[in-house]
Amino acid sequence: MTIIRKRASRLRVPALIASWFCLCQSAAPAADKLDTAKIEEITGAKGTLNEAEGVFKVSFPRTDVKVKIDGNAFPAFMGLTSWAAFQSGAKSPAMVMGDLVLFEDEVNPVMSAALDSGLTVTALHNHFFFDDPKVFFMHIGGEGTAEKLATGVRNALGKVKEIRTGTPDPTHSFGFKPIPTPSTIAGKPIEEALHATAQIKDGMVKAVFGRSVKSACGCNVGKEMGINTWAAFSGGDDHAIVCGDFACFEGELQSVLKSLRSGGINIVAIHNHMEDENPRLIFLHYWGVGATVDLARTLRHALDLLKEN
Repeated sequence: MTIIRKRASRLRVPALIASWFCLCQSAAPAADKLDTAKIEEITGAKGTLNEAEGVFKVSFPRTDVKVKIDGNAFPAFMGLTSWAAFQSGAKSPAMVMGDLVLFEDEVNPVMSAALDSGLTVTALHNHFFFDDPKVFFMHIGGEGTAEKLATGVRNALGKVKEIRTGTPDPTHSFGFKPIPTPSTIAGKPIEEALHATAQIKDGMVKAVFGRSVKSACGCNVGKEMGINTWAAFSGGDDHAIVCGDFACFEGELQSVLKSLRSGGINIVAIHNHMEDENPRLIFLHYWGVGATVDLARTLRHALDLLKEN
């Protein structure tokens, strides 16, 4: 019996080695599957390959606009470089993640270009205080063929080039005429468009839509604790500002972004407000200008994309 077991053990060793080798091969970086030359050709940038991680990364330093932080000249090397990193995907041929360095007048046109190209937009925020001009960072992602993803990156960065070619210096306004003051907005048409009861104060109108999650401590928290989507209007019925916040669960953000952008609403921030809440939430902040009923209808369409909660 002993001899038989030893012989069986010796027979199993080559099989075990072969299995281990196959496992290592399947877990190894698969950057060789990416057509890196094609990515460079499409994006118009030279990239670098990290063979250990299987990642091919292209970078775009923002040297076209001079930026100062707290009065100090701030070169691109210090954190003003857009980038996109590609690797082989698990369910798709490739995936991309990146961070685009954008000025205020670039953010929304570039966001629309990215979304229209099939990329996702997952965050929008600042990295600095007292920056001149103001700088924002938009995180992107996506899955698909490397060619499709590279085309999305090219389209987003092409929009940056288009804007800066037309206006070399970043602008400091959305370009809308000032709203009338004092505010004289009628609440009922907004309530009818939003299907909600609104708060009215000094000619301004606000509607709040609550959601609920479980906090990290296990407490149930809802609308009055800040788990809400809201919209506030000021100005006149024909020319008003709307600003507010959408509280999105996982899987909702991209459709809401597309809906708001297609309706002409500008996105000004995308970030989290908490940590370890369940389900996870991400908040987007927005700013729009137009007739109140048109704005409210655009918001209602986006609200209809949220799940019941």
